[in-house]
Amino acid sequence: MYNADDSRYEKMTYNRCGKSGLKLPKVSLGFWHNFGSKDIFDNMVAMCRTAFDNGITHFDLANNYGPVPGSAEENLGKILKQDFLPYRDELVISSKAGYGMWPGPYGDWGSKKYLIASCDQSLKRTGLEYFDIFYHHRFDPETPLEETMEALNQIVKSGKALYAGISNYNKEQTESAQKILKSMNCPFIINQRKYSILNRDIETDGLKDFAGKNGVGIIAFCPLAQGLLTDKYLNGIPENSRVKTSGIFLKEKDITPELVAKLKSLNEVAASRGETLAQMSLAWVLRDSDVTSVLIGASRPEQIIENCKIVDAKPFTQDELSKIDEICKN
Repeated sequence: MYNADDSRYEKMTYNRCGKSGLKLPKVSLGFWHNFGSKDIFDNMVAMCRTAFDNGITHFDLANNYGPVPGSAEENLGKILKQDFLPYRDELVISSKAGYGMWPGPYGDWGSKKYLIASCDQSLKRTGLEYFDIFYHHRFDPETPLEETMEALNQIVKSGKALYAGISNYNKEQTESAQKILKSMNCPFIINQRKYSILNRDIETDGLKDFAGKNGVGIIAFCPLAQGLLTDKYLNGIPENSRVKTSGIFLKEKDITPELVAKLKSLNEVAASRGETLAQMSLAWVLRDSDVTSVLIGASRPEQIIENCKIVDAKPFTQDELSKIDEICKN
């Protein structure tokens, strides 16, 4: 029988999500990788226990996480039933729909039919009565945004989710979504976007600034750029790396000598701060109040423990920020 660490809330800092009443831990756990049907269940359990014991109260899923699609939600359902049902009210559990999930014209994108059906399926897989946050996973250029937002509104108003979120929406799309949901009195609180030292799209497209000024939380995924911003690739490509074993999101051709040189320079800055490259990269994403939480992936419990150390990271000096910018610019 799992009993959570009594000191768990002393180990984590919690940030308010936009202008809502909800607070998220600085570090949240994502189920994109390593929680599928091909992964080791006991390791999943160990990672969830380690996360919660260190104050990570937010578990993030999507209907298509696996492989196979749906299996990450199913595995979380088993873990919740086994270990976490007594702690359900201490957890923020989110899921999403927006990518291909089943054959035919009704299992993808942003129609009301797809989102409502997908939310029901996700609740059944996890065994939950409601999600704390339910997201539309990607903007649909063909479905009217009003229809997609009405689906999120209905999901919230029916009690199947407490808050609405969007993911992979740019600044203009976020602004439009917020206006529609506000007119419906639907609690829209968060946008989930890719953000790292190496990928600053939310700065260049204006989303980061807009969100900070308009009460929208941001949770950053891929903050370690699929593992690039760790010590894994500083001396070549390991055989057990994601590049070698999967090669879907990060390919061997992407690991250029120029990139490795950049990573080594960033690693030197991290070392001067007394941090690993991964720790510095996560702390950088959270360097100001515009980003609510950083969404980590993990393949073993030890990575979660190391990443949680950023809660006590010292602030960046202007010199350090300038060095990081200069390295990335070059």
